[in-house]
Amino acid sequence: MHVILSSIEFQMSLLLFVALAGYLIAYRINQSAVVGIILAGIIVGPSFLHLITYTDFVSSLAQLGAIVLLFTIGLEFEFKQITNIRNFFIALIGIIIPWVAGFYVARLFNFNSHASLLIGTALTATSIAITANVLKEMKKLQTEVGQAIIGAAVIDDVLALLALTVSEGVVSGNLTAVTILVTLVKAVGFIGIGILLGRLVFNKILIKIDQTEIANKFPETIFIFTMMIAFLYGVIAQIAGLSAIVGAFLAGISFTGTGLKHGKSFKEGAEHLQIIFASVFFISLGILLDIHAINWELAGFIIVLTVVAGLSKVIGCGLPAKVFGLGWKDSLSVGIGMVPRGEVAMIVALIGLTQHLITERGYTALVLMSLLTTIIPPLLFRNWLFKKEGKNHINVQEIN
Repeated sequence: MHVILSSIEFQMSLLLFVALAGYLIAYRINQSAVVGIILAGIIVGPSFLHLITYTDFVSSLAQLGAIVLLFTIGLEFEFKQITNIRNFFIALIGIIIPWVAGFYVARLFNFNSHASLLIGTALTATSIAITANVLKEMKKLQTEVGQAIIGAAVIDDVLALLALTVSEGVVSGNLTAVTILVTLVKAVGFIGIGILLGRLVFNKILIKIDQTEIANKFPETIFIFTMMIAFLYGVIAQIAGLSAIVGAFLAGISFTGTGLKHGKSFKEGAEHLQIIFASVFFISLGILLDIHAINWELAGFIIVLTVVAGLSKVIGCGLPAKVFGLGWKDSLSVGIGMVPRGEVAMIVALIGLTQHLITERGYTALVLMSLLTTIIPPLLFRNWLFKKEGKNHINVQEIN
């Protein structure tokens, strides 16, 4: 019996069952699918039912899901949308304010200076996958707000990497200008060269493949080629020190607007793959939570840290958006869209724990903060910021 329960087939079936339960929860409470699936993950995880734990198998599938998700998101974006000067300043100020705020909040709760610096660093990053999925679900990706959020979030990932480099350098005493410069050159170089290779080389190869008799007989070869490039970019991004999901996003951008006879095949294939594996990614975020590790003192710190994490991104990203011409509602939407920390903050927390920069107490706080900041923005988007727009849209349809 144990062999059956531990088999890949059973675990995959169970994960997809949880994903279905997540959709049911989302439908019942009228929320985003992301919220429902994360809640389902919390219920089946260590916090309640103990049915699923964060095994290497779940971790691998979750990583796969995040890569596929960002690849499909990238297919809807142009490179110019992530090189916008407005998006750079939104990301820059949205890094500085959370970093400083997180440091002083941690110090207030008696964390040492090294742990506080790392906690501040965890507050700098934005999880592109979470907000991108919600915006896509609500058909807001191609709006000015959606483009600002995704463009700034990609830049944010590069700047957060620099923040982590600086923090580790300060803690170890090995921080130099050369270290920072090398990190920046690798990150920017990968983004620039990756886009150029994608548009000038891989894109043209894809068009040639599309014109062959093989593609005519087996349209799925187009899908296989594009996914191969997505995972290749993910590997190279990790070598450059970035998240693999940023590489997948850039791969998607490389194939944006490509005129293909069999283009529908690879886009639909990526979306179907996303439905399966992105669901596992969102489940994994819920599984990581264990409410039994929380005491009253830690609960107070988590609440304050989460509030500061949210407000610092709303202010740090919302104000620059306003300065660059967006309206107050759109600027607030940009700020809220940059709030989710997701897997990025969890990675920083894991680095801190393995390098003994923070204790289990700090790690638990960062994971819970990450989960809370992941769940709250979809609720605000769906029930407040875009709720009125959805009603107006329905009313127009009814009038017509």
